[in-house]
Amino acid sequence: MTGNGNARKVVGLSPTRNQSFFGRDIVSVRQFSRDDLIYITQIADEMRALVHRVGATDLLKGHILANLFYEPSTRTSSSFIAAMQRLGGSVIPIHGVQYSSVSKGESLPDTIRTLECYADVIVLRHPEVGASEVAARYATKPIISAGDGVGEHPTQALLDLYTIYSELGALDGLHVAMVGDLKNGRTVHSLARLLRSYDIRMTFVAPEILRLPDALRQEVADAGRPVAETERVEDVIADADVIYVTRVQKERFEDLREYEAVKTYYEITPELMARAKSKMALMHPLPRVGEIHYDVDDDPRAAYFRQVENGLYIRMALLAAVLGKA
Repeated sequence: MTGNGNARKVVGLSPTRNQSFFGRDIVSVRQFSRDDLIYITQIADEMRALVHRVGATDLLKGHILANLFYEPSTRTSSSFIAAMQRLGGSVIPIHGVQYSSVSKGESLPDTIRTLECYADVIVLRHPEVGASEVAARYATKPIISAGDGVGEHPTQALLDLYTIYSELGALDGLHVAMVGDLKNGRTVHSLARLLRSYDIRMTFVAPEILRLPDALRQEVADAGRPVAETERVEDVIADADVIYVTRVQKERFEDLREYEAVKTYYEITPELMARAKSKMALMHPLPRVGEIHYDVDDDPRAAYFRQVENGLYIRMALLAAVLGKA
């Protein structure tokens, strides 16, 4: 699938041994083979070492990133900006689309075609599922999805995977429990798909109205991964190697009465963590709105702010890779 008749990229396919990430779009975790994940993890390790050693480099000097966000963002937007700047590149930040030509009725394809006249890579967050794939279809420059609706968030899933490995030193053989809004949580959707590449057991913990979509649960099962479901986090706290908590997303509810009924359904407290393994990882993509108590932050197993930091290294790795500098 190409944009404007140019055969420079194939949307949705992962690199082989004879290919690289150069010029490619990052729009879905379905793109990645296990070898791809090892490759990106290795580059992220190099980026971590680089930042800790010297802070920044001129690897992407002369390159420009267009950061196009149709939805609010703190961590994802900031980390992409920081990643590009630490690599020596420049950024066009577009966060308030209500003040852009979008408010005049400009289509997504036309916005993308305009921005690629100025930039070498475009990061896109959009409220509609599949928007990143549409953008990639029309673009001749790499598109990196920063999340689309309740669909996917591939770079978040990559940093989550990297965090699990960094915290526990392995991926195969783990029990990962995902807790909270599994219906609307695009971070959960992408991570569950990514974990299919590993020998991992998954438990999905959610109230009935926030259960993981049936199609996604079937995808995980079809990959041969053991799957369980429960409404009680107490059922998994003692056995899980990873507890991945998500907030209940108020903005995804049409009926606020339903939100009020489940908004405090799960709360991770020091008392609950006392029942968890001594070596495990408590994760959250953030922001949190009460589902993890602040008293838990000092627990060495609380990995969510290290998780945020890992987003910088993963996004540095992806920018360098798609621009042919990895």
